[in-house]
Amino acid sequence: MIVLGVDPGTAIVGYSVIEYEKSKYRVLDYGCIYTDKDEDMPVRLEKIYDGLDGLVKIWKPQDMAVEELYFFKNQKTVIKVGQARGVITLCGQKNSLDLYSYTPLQVKMGIAGYGRADKKQIQEMVKVILGLDEIPKPDDAADALAIAITHINSKAGFGSFSRGDNLSKKLGKLDGNKISVSEYKKLMGLKK
Repeated sequence: MIVLGVDPGTAIVGYSVIEYEKSKYRVLDYGCIYTDKDEDMPVRLEKIYDGLDGLVKIWKPQDMAVEELYFFKNQKTVIKVGQARGVITLCGQKNSLDLYSYTPLQVKMGIAGYGRADKKQIQEMVKVILGLDEIPKPDDAADALAIAITHINSKAGFGSFSRGDNLSKKLGKLDGNKISVSEYKKLMGLKK
């Protein structure tokens, strides 16, 4: 299985391509697609689409895992990132990829097992899980790697999120910000 992980943005889109075979991760590619803030938004969106489309053509992933939008203080930012996420999703759809979305909470739970893990903890876990010599840079690429790992773990080890399934709705019913492994398994309908 080859997974394209994407951390949406407008100025920077993080991406990762991970192959998972025989219980082993192999990083094929990761990095960022950059757009210039002074360019018109349609031009920026086209660059994002073309960049991802090129990656799909090179690596031929089966699945695309994209981080869901969570919270933005600035409404203009959320609208722009929403446009970018739409173009990213369109690219996956046009290339017949299976599309999956993960909230930041799901990624933190999937990588560190703790919903309040900070960015440094997540990056360190990504490094360890993938057997890298150093924490991947820049942050957006590291986030895309975390998203791909979360998807692989979800699909291969902890049950799959079906297209359109949203674990965040289930997690929203919990009290507090922590979830135990047994609670997670119960939510996912897994055997104890």
